[in-house]
Amino acid sequence: MAYTALYRKFRPTTFSEMVGQEAITKTLKNQIKAGRVGHAYLFCGGRGTGKTSSAKILARAVNCLNPKDGEPCNECEVCKGILSGSLTDVVEMDAASNNGVDDIRAIREEVNFLPTLAKYRIYIIDEVHMLTDSAFNALLKTLEEPPEHVKFILATTEPQKLPATILSRCQRFDFKQISDNDIISRLKIICKESNVEITEEALKMIAVLSEGAMRDAISILERCIQDGETKISEEKIRELVGIPQLTYIHGACEGIIESDTDKVLEVASKIMEEGKDLNNFLWEIVKYLKDVLLIKSNAKVDLYNEEEIKQIKELSEKTSKDRLLKLIYAISDLENDIKWSSQKNILFQVGLMKACRKDENEGIEELESRLNNLENIIKNGKIEVCSEKKATEKKVAKAEVETTPQKVEQKQETAKMEEPGKEKTNKLDKVIAKEEAGKGLPYWPEVINKLKETGKVTLYTNLIGTKAVEVNDMTVGIEFSNGLTSFGKAILEKPENKQEIVKLVSMKTGREMMIKYIDEKKIQPKAEAPKETGADFGGLDIPFNIIEE
Repeated sequence: MAYTALYRKFRPTTFSEMVGQEAITKTLKNQIKAGRVGHAYLFCGGRGTGKTSSAKILARAVNCLNPKDGEPCNECEVCKGILSGSLTDVVEMDAASNNGVDDIRAIREEVNFLPTLAKYRIYIIDEVHMLTDSAFNALLKTLEEPPEHVKFILATTEPQKLPATILSRCQRFDFKQISDNDIISRLKIICKESNVEITEEALKMIAVLSEGAMRDAISILERCIQDGETKISEEKIRELVGIPQLTYIHGACEGIIESDTDKVLEVASKIMEEGKDLNNFLWEIVKYLKDVLLIKSNAKVDLYNEEEIKQIKELSEKTSKDRLLKLIYAISDLENDIKWSSQKNILFQVGLMKACRKDENEGIEELESRLNNLENIIKNGKIEVCSEKKATEKKVAKAEVETTPQKVEQKQETAKMEEPGKEKTNKLDKVIAKEEAGKGLPYWPEVINKLKETGKVTLYTNLIGTKAVEVNDMTVGIEFSNGLTSFGKAILEKPENKQEIVKLVSMKTGREMMIKYIDEKKIQPKAEAPKETGADFGGLDIPFNIIEE
C-alpha cells in the first residue's frame, strides 16, 4: 500500500473533528439542519487552518443520505464515493494550475447537467485568487445565479486579491489561526494513534513553530518519526528543524548587548564551522531579541523553560528598550543583505561586529528617568539650584545636589534682604526671574515656570538661564548663552518635549509659532580681554571678572 502523509491520513472527516474553528463549523451545521445552505461560499484564512477540510465535509454533509445533526455519516454510498474521489458530482479544482478562462468555461458548460448520484453538483475551487481577470468575469454570472443543483465553495489565502464582484456573491467565512493549545490537543491524538511518545516541551515547540497552521504542525511531527524512532524530544525537533543551539543564540545576543565583539566573533566562527545556515541563525537572533524585549515589557513568551527565561530576564536588565528595537531592525537588515551577497561570511561577521557598537546617546533614557525622579525633592524645596547655568547643568547631570538646613536659611535671609516686602517664593523661580528680568520676550519666564508646574522637570532644568527672542513673525528663538550640551540637546530635541514648548509659546503669543534652539557659544566669537584693565597680573593666567556700574 502506498504511503499516506500524516496530514492526509488524519484529515478531519466531520465538523466535530475540526479544531480551532468552532464558530464556523457551528454556523455551517445549523445551515445544513435548517435546510438553508447557500449556493456560494468563500473560505478565507492562512495555510493549514482547515479551509479545504471544511469544504470537503460540507460537500458530503449536503449530499449525505443519512445526515446526523448536520454532520455527514461517512457510511452511505454518496459519502464513501466523495471520500474515495470516485464520485464525479463533487469536483475539486486547483485555480493555481487551472486559472484560465477556458477552465471556467468548461465549468459553465458542466453546470447544466444534473448530478449522477448526489443531490448537488459541488465545485470546490482552491486558491481561487489565482484566477485571471477573464476567468473571474466568466464565472460571475454562473456564481450569482447557478442552477438549483449546483453549489460553489471557493477557498483562498489572499481574499484581498479577489474582485469585489466575486466577494459580494459569496457567504464569506474567515478561518483564524489555530491556537497552540488546540494544536497540542490534536497532536496528542495523532501521537496516541501512531504509537509515538512525545514530551510536553516537544509538543509546545511544534505548536509554536507551526505558527497557527495545523498542517505545518503535523508535517513537523511526521519528520520527527521518519527515522523509525517513536520517542520525540525537544532536542530532536531543534536538530531536524535546523534551529541553532540556544546557547549559541544567547551567547551572540549577550555579546551584542554587552558590546563584546570577541564573544560575538567566537560564536559566529562556531556557527560557520558547523555549517549552519547564516540567515536562519540571524532570524533566530531577531526572534530571541524580540523575546528579550517582551520580557523587559513584562509580557509572556513561549518556547523556553524556567532556566532559559531566567537568562533572558538577566539579559533584559543590561540594556534599554530603544536599543533592543534598534538591534532587531539592524539584524533584520543584515539578514536581508546577506541573501544577495556573494561574500556571506564576511558580511555576517562584520554585521555582527557593527551591531555591537553603542549609540552616542546610549543611556539618555536612564538619565532622564533619574532626573524625573527628582521632581518630588524639588517640590519639597530640598534642592539648591545655582544661579549660574554651568553649575546647574553639572549638578543635574550628576544628580547629586545636596544642601544643609543652615545654607537654606542663609539663602532665604539673603533673598529677603535683596527683595524686601515680597513673599517668599521657590528658589528656582527666583533664579529665573533674576536672570530673565528685562531680557528677551517677557513671557518666557512664565513658560519655564509652567513646565515645572506640569511636572516637566527635565525640560525645566535644561531651560534655566535661557532667553527667548523673536526671530521672525512665526519663529521664537531660545538662546543658550552658556552653550547647549549634547545631553541637553538630546532631551530638548525629543518630539514630545519640543511639542510641549511650542504649545506653551503659541498660547502666550496667540498664534501658532515655531521654536529654534540657538547655541550662542557656536555663533558668537569669544570676547577679547580689555587691553587696559587697571591691574597688572604679570602675565599670569588668572581668571577675573570686570564689573561695570
